[in-house]
Amino acid sequence: MSPVRSERLTVPNDEGLVVFLIGARANRWWNLPVVFGVARAMSRMMKELQADPDAGLLAYESYGGRTTLMVQYWRSLEHLHAYAHAREKQHIAGWRAWLARWGRGAMGIWHETYIVSPGAFESVYHHMPPFGLGKVFPLVPAEGHRRTARSRLRAEADSTSPSPSADAQIQRAPRSATNGHSKQVVEEV
Repeated sequence: MSPVRSERLTVPNDEGLVVFLIGARANRWWNLPVVFGVARAMSRMMKELQADPDAGLLAYESYGGRTTLMVQYWRSLEHLHAYAHAREKQHIAGWRAWLARWGRGAMGIWHETYIVSPGAFESVYHHMPPFGLGKVFPLVPAEGHRRTARSRLRAEADSTSPSPSADAQIQRAPRSATNGHSKQVVEEV
């Protein structure tokens, strides 16, 4: 386990990356063969990815519970898609098992993909071991132009194109218009 670092740290945000959230939900937790089968398939994929740095997985964090969450950091969307579609890799075997045996409702699976441009993210870590983006990029002191969240984002925005937050305003659509679910709508300002 990495030691806790007492200083206030951040990471440079001059490179882009892909953040991939993936997980599963036990809808019928008592159907243990399905729960264990999905967990073993994910474990095989992660071991395979960790053994091959050229695959493009940079780091990940994992959280358990009835609904699981794994946050994966990838070098590029191309790397993520190449792994997902490579016939000789564990993902295809896991996906086929899902379709043939596990995808009958005892478990739900989900994922979300975010393409993050350089300068469009910031982070801070204080009294933490390397975590999240701090496992992907070098940790540097959060001082000077990296002292606050606003300045960390502005420092890169000033040297690149304007961030989406400067050009768009996020508003929530009324619940009645979205079948009871809140939905974000982006409008140009």
